[in-house]
Amino acid sequence: MKHNVCMVSDFFYPNMGGVESHIYQLSQCLLARGHKVIIITHFYGDRRGVRYLTNGLKVYYLPFVTMYNQCILPTIFTTFPLLRNIFIRESISIVHGHSAFSTLAHEAMFHARTMGLKAIFTDHSLFGFADASSILTNKVLKFSLADCSHVICVSHTSKENTVLRASIAPDKVSVIPNAVDAAMFTPDPSKRHAGKVTIVVVSRLVYRKGMDLLAGIIPELCLKHPDVQFIIGGNGPKRILLEEVREKYELHDRVHLLGSLEHSKVQEVLVQGDIFLNTSLTEAFCIAIVEGACCGLQVVSTKVGGIPEVLPPGAIFLAEPSVSCLVVELEKAIVKCREGSVDPYATHMAVRDLYTWQDVARRTELVYDAVMTTPSPDLQERISTYYGCGPLAGKLFVIAVMLNCFVLLLLQWMFPSEGFERAPEFPRKSVEQGLPHVIEPNGRVRKRLKRKAHKAHFS
Repeated sequence: MKHNVCMVSDFFYPNMGGVESHIYQLSQCLLARGHKVIIITHFYGDRRGVRYLTNGLKVYYLPFVTMYNQCILPTIFTTFPLLRNIFIRESISIVHGHSAFSTLAHEAMFHARTMGLKAIFTDHSLFGFADASSILTNKVLKFSLADCSHVICVSHTSKENTVLRASIAPDKVSVIPNAVDAAMFTPDPSKRHAGKVTIVVVSRLVYRKGMDLLAGIIPELCLKHPDVQFIIGGNGPKRILLEEVREKYELHDRVHLLGSLEHSKVQEVLVQGDIFLNTSLTEAFCIAIVEGACCGLQVVSTKVGGIPEVLPPGAIFLAEPSVSCLVVELEKAIVKCREGSVDPYATHMAVRDLYTWQDVARRTELVYDAVMTTPSPDLQERISTYYGCGPLAGKLFVIAVMLNCFVLLLLQWMFPSEGFERAPEFPRKSVEQGLPHVIEPNGRVRKRLKRKAHKAHFS
């Protein structure tokens, strides 16, 4: 089957992150497999309106104002007219939302189901069950996924977490991991610092990424091992904590804070290191450790969430999320680096074929095929499903569904779908064997694709 897919999320380029990269790379591979793909997000600064990226990937930067952490204000109904307009003009059959944090994704999937379209959701995060923010988020997720066509998680741990949080049937959830372009992350031992053991950290500097643990690890390791230095890429509210540690222990020549990094610059930082350190307190997958391993680094990580599933046991040192446990595992990795027993190219070869975007696109395509052959629930079934979401919440969800149906009837009366002009198809050339690797959002492509893709690139 060939599908018309709409990817929706609050998180997309020029914002940088794992969700943004996932949406872009998956979309490019689906385009190469012959599907129509568009992306909907909110505006970023002067990035507004419709933009075309490499290979004719159309992105709608909609005029919705953000409220917190790059997410739009949740209104449910006010986004319906514009989203309906786009779904009809682009002849969309599948709406694919990304990230439990994304308000726009949840609202787009809700409207899609009201319009009779298929809705698929990919969960990229893990949540708890006890704190107030998790309880609220889980209730929203339960509402959003109540009659969702299918759910995709990036690890088996993430699947178990999502099934429990959203109270959905396990057979409605598939596991499709993230991927990495191994051609972008290749080792370069000549860039390493001779006579030093360099520990690289590339992460958002926030509490969830374990920056408090990192602040405890730095002075202890630097005191024990004079040849150890840290290179830290990323930015966030916890940067001030790392700066205070560096100042207090006078480690300016051994702790280098690089600030925010473009994704195209990450490989240049990784190849300078011997060890990649991840201190996350919770992770569904953590693509960063795969990128580090691809660059030939020894990987040391906290043993949380789906991380134990990502790399084979011999390719990663796992530790409990505490300073003492992480220091023990780091010292094991330091010993191996000093002995020179680690071949970065062998590590790269072992990891490069584990995760590819072509495989992710193929498996996602199978999910699309399955949901398109499954009949959609009628309004009575939807109401019954929502009513069972809780004694109070269930009634509120039913009211929201009925109001959304009323808004759809009103929009159909005011702006009949038959009167919409259909958007023209982008005149792209077919790709015989699918997309070979990854096309970057700045237009950089592999040499064997340059002749085919450069004419289709618009900034």
